[in-house]
Amino acid sequence: MVTDQRVHRTCLTLVESGYEVTLVGRVLKHSLPMPPRPYSHHRMRLLFTKGVPFYAEFQIRLFFYLLFHKAALLFSNDLDTLLPNYCIAKLKHISIIYDSHEYFTGVPELTENHTKRTIWKKLEKALLPKLPILFTVNQSIANLYKNELGVDMKIMRNIPLKKVLPPKTSRESLGLPTDKHILLLQGAGININRGVEEAIQAMSYVDNSLLLIIGGGNAYEDLKKLSNELNLTEKVKFINKLPFEELMQYTMQADIGLTLDKDTNINYRYSLPNKLFDYIQAEVPVLASPLVEVKKIVDEYRVGICIESYQPNEIAAKINYMLADKDRWLVWKSNTAAAKQILCWENEKKVLTDVLEKLKKEPLSN
Repeated sequence: MVTDQRVHRTCLTLVESGYEVTLVGRVLKHSLPMPPRPYSHHRMRLLFTKGVPFYAEFQIRLFFYLLFHKAALLFSNDLDTLLPNYCIAKLKHISIIYDSHEYFTGVPELTENHTKRTIWKKLEKALLPKLPILFTVNQSIANLYKNELGVDMKIMRNIPLKKVLPPKTSRESLGLPTDKHILLLQGAGININRGVEEAIQAMSYVDNSLLLIIGGGNAYEDLKKLSNELNLTEKVKFINKLPFEELMQYTMQADIGLTLDKDTNINYRYSLPNKLFDYIQAEVPVLASPLVEVKKIVDEYRVGICIESYQPNEIAAKINYMLADKDRWLVWKSNTAAAKQILCWENEKKVLTDVLEKLKKEPLSN
């Protein structure tokens, strides 16, 4: 709830459109506190944190929360919240919007478990064609759903709010070296097959630079071990997940922003990571993997380059190339400054505000 900027931006847009918003989610032992925001929130503390017991408890708790709270509109984020939202929308005859943040059934956790994937697939097939308003994050994923289920999804990319960049906090105050290039890889889900292992290994071939890895995920501790095993602790620094405002202070210090997700499954293949746009908003040139949607952005706006191989020495060669010529780097940086005026939520949210205006005039009845 705290670090999901797509959900936060959606809530802000709902508030701007005249809705009184309550964001409902769960809280874990190590969850960050919720900062002050112009909408309320309800965080459920569940008995179970993973597996079938978690999903069963979450679905039931969410259903009863929605049942006993009034609403004119339900906004369901991802497939794991859809069933209780759909049931309540039908029961109370109120409008519902569904937002798929990814190709949900293509995540590795499901592709590697046939039984779980089959269950979620059946739920998707049963509910999505019945929903009048569906959003997703890019055209490639919308095409997948169109081909598979015959549904039309509106595109609302994971683009941040336009930032008036504050004065940079000094590198010293952030504990960063002033005499080295800063390479940054950030993300709430730093998991396997995100190219982070290779980025760490690449630092053996990169001099006068520090790789800063900020976030969390199921591979985080293993990545720290890898850095230790390769004797790269002087070249690689880890920082745990931060609130967005604090994170951006580090982002603005970077010379290159890395987004190196691999094409190992259909969900990653068509992903369009938040961090790509965060780098652009912070005016940081990008080194990216050549995933379909990512490469479109990098090439169209000329904000950096894409790798051609995941071999660590070749990733290092791209990093060294980007840092070798200051004038060339400044061109990429200048291009990010132009791109961020276009690639911002203020422009992207129009597809949502148009839907909300129509709903005010003609609410959906389920």
